[in-house]
Amino acid sequence: MDGRTGYDLCEGGTMSSHKERFIPRFSRWGKPFWEGAKRHELMIQECSDCGYKNYPPTLYCPRCLSSNLKWVKASGKGRVHSYTVVYEYPPPGFKTPYIIALIDLEEGVRMLSNIVDCSPEDVKIGMPVEVAFIDVTEDFTLPVFRPLKEER
Repeated sequence: MDGRTGYDLCEGGTMSSHKERFIPRFSRWGKPFWEGAKRHELMIQECSDCGYKNYPPTLYCPRCLSSNLKWVKASGKGRVHSYTVVYEYPPPGFKTPYIIALIDLEEGVRMLSNIVDCSPEDVKIGMPVEVAFIDVTEDFTLPVFRPLKEER
C-alpha cells in the first residue's frame, strides 16, 4: 500500500548484505512498530478514546474514528489462527520449509508472521505462541513467533 493510507508498515525496500534478506524502508505510519521491534518489543496501536487495540496501523480508530492513537507494548503471546508451509521457491534470506502464520494476539489483533523453532508437522491451529526477535542487521529486527513453552 502507499504511504498515504496509513495501512502500511513499510514502503518497499532493498536487499541487505546480511544473508541477502529483504529489508523494508519504514513508512511514517509503521515506524513505531519497527522501532519497538529493534528494542525487542511488539508494538500495536491503541485508541486513547475508546481503548480499541489495532493492527496494522491506521490513521483513525476503526471503532470510533478518533485520531487519538498511541503505540503500546503487546504481550507478545497469542495463538495460531491459520498457517501455510512454503516448501519451494523461497525469497532471498529464507530456507525451505518455512511457516507463514496468522497469529491472534491476546490483545485481540491478528498479525501475519513466521513461526520458528518448530517443524511444519508440529504446527497446529490454536497452538499457543510467543513473539521472538531476529536481529537481521544492526538497524533491522524482525518479530517472529515460536511455540510457547509452559515453563517460560
